[in-house]
Amino acid sequence: MTIAHTFEVPLRFPPAAMSALVDRPMRYDLAESTCPALRLGDLLRPDVVARLARLETGYGTTPGDGTLRGLLAAGLGVTADQVLLTAGASSALALVALAVCEPGDQVVIATPCFPPAHGLLDTLRLRVTELPLAFERGYRLDVEALVAALTPRTRLVSLASPQNPSGIRFGDRELQAVVEALDTHAPDAVLLVDETYREATYGDAAVPASVAPLAERVVTCASLSKSHGAPGLRIGWLTSRSPVLYEALRRAKFTLLVSGSGVDELLAVEVLRQAEDILAGRRALLGGTLATLQGWAAEHPGLEFLRPDGGALCCLRLHPGRYDDDAVGRFHAALAEREVRVAPGSWFGESDRVFRVGFGHLPPEVFEQALDRVGAALAEL
Repeated sequence: MTIAHTFEVPLRFPPAAMSALVDRPMRYDLAESTCPALRLGDLLRPDVVARLARLETGYGTTPGDGTLRGLLAAGLGVTADQVLLTAGASSALALVALAVCEPGDQVVIATPCFPPAHGLLDTLRLRVTELPLAFERGYRLDVEALVAALTPRTRLVSLASPQNPSGIRFGDRELQAVVEALDTHAPDAVLLVDETYREATYGDAAVPASVAPLAERVVTCASLSKSHGAPGLRIGWLTSRSPVLYEALRRAKFTLLVSGSGVDELLAVEVLRQAEDILAGRRALLGGTLATLQGWAAEHPGLEFLRPDGGALCCLRLHPGRYDDDAVGRFHAALAEREVRVAPGSWFGESDRVFRVGFGHLPPEVFEQALDRVGAALAEL
């Protein structure tokens, strides 16, 4: 059989290497950005097992389990009918883009960012305007630059707070200024704020309030994947105070997913009922490992460390005055030889001189061993 032509698929998705986070284990994985994973044994109390036994394997509702939505709403400052369950935060990002944008519409997205958030917009053939945030400015939001990027065709502004990869959080005044700018310059636009790491604070630090109640044009998304350590449940959510926008999001979910998994939603209820204990343990861990990382970074003058505001992740940079571009490549090669994986900046639209380190995934003693190996790779340079 002769093939007359080759079939090529344009790749508009995140870097293939990023899928290694779930597809290829690494001995010292500093690229992972989650807290330690829960075990089913932590959740399967006798009453939960009994509820699972009675659970029918039919479709659920498109909005999702009412009990779960009520528990989420109580912590977000909205009502249960303003919460829409999704298959993780990734599908939440997709649903927003599908609900509010058409091909050719403009989307403004702050970068660096979670790769699927950008890749999805490209796939939908939207006009993406990047709002580049700079390491040397602490990845803080440049509101004036954002305002300058807005047009009457802007339909979506996509931000994350705390950000992935940096863990930097935007302030309430900044986000209020964005809302006011949209009122004036892009009246048909939605502000999407990804709050996936909001509850991943350090030690006894207070958890910032959600921005879900801020305005009707604000949509938030998050999941149980990062802060709670339950990515395998594939439970995320959207909030919208606008009944019209909520209905558009609900219809988009029905079109793509119909409903969520009843098993996942039932177990997610149990995660939230135990959330105080689950999150307290993870906040204590993150506080300790962040202190370890900050102390280690201070011992390596060729590294610049950007302390995060939240989340199990942060950014470091190989100092431009100390390491040239060739040294950057040799650094990443030396890490691979030592069975260490970090998340290079190119995954997020940054230079590989910047790299993300996750400090919530490994046990503290293994985390310290991984840092020793990173230090040895630096010594080679």
